[in-house]
Amino acid sequence: MKRSMITFALALSAIAPAMADQALASSKNCMACHAVEKKLVGPSFKDVASKYAGQSDAVNKLAAKIVKGGSGVWGPVPMPANSQVSEADAKKLAAWVLSLK
Repeated sequence: MKRSMITFALALSAIAPAMADQALASSKNCMACHAVEKKLVGPSFKDVASKYAGQSDAVNKLAAKIVKGGSGVWGPVPMPANSQVSEADAKKLAAWVLSLK
């Protein structure tokens, strides 16, 4: 009984951060244009993670794009600036996106 409860708790703790960061993405309106696995207005988060995989400065690069916006990387539709997102939250979001596979 104890072993299964510990296993369940460990599994839940592994899932919780991913859910929390998706909740942050939802609260900052990221999910209005992006989805985890499919392209909406912007690329899927998994496509972003693939594109920036292995780049040592990817978190800072993506965090800056989240706050300042950007254009030309994924096509003609620009990503608007999200000045309501703090630098700390932008880095959390960027790290979460980069963790997706």
